[in-house]
Amino acid sequence: MAETYEFPSDLLAGQEELHQVRAELSALLKRLPWSVEPADGFSEDQGWRRVARPASPGWTADEQAEVEKLRRREHELAVFVSTHRFWAEVAAADRVAARTELKHARERPAAEEAVEE
Repeated sequence: MAETYEFPSDLLAGQEELHQVRAELSALLKRLPWSVEPADGFSEDQGWRRVARPASPGWTADEQAEVEKLRRREHELAVFVSTHRFWAEVAAADRVAARTELKHARERPAAEEAVEE
């Protein structure tokens, strides 16, 4: 069985917020027009697949600001999580496994409860 790490609460909170920010950014980008700047639609039948996009009104200043804010926060959190002092306590050979466990730590309680029942 894989080792289970006792992650510090601030590292767990940072990873959870990173998951949330990435989900929020992904959802926002899916709702926004395909082009940041206004652009004409196009359709291309050349190549191995057809590519088509409708005309894009572009993003508003508020939408651009929201994307920038989320990207900035995502970067801050990614740096916080990846450079946290906890990683110095984990053997270099075990860091990939520990980082993977951290990414899935929010899934652990549900999985453990299912096993206990």
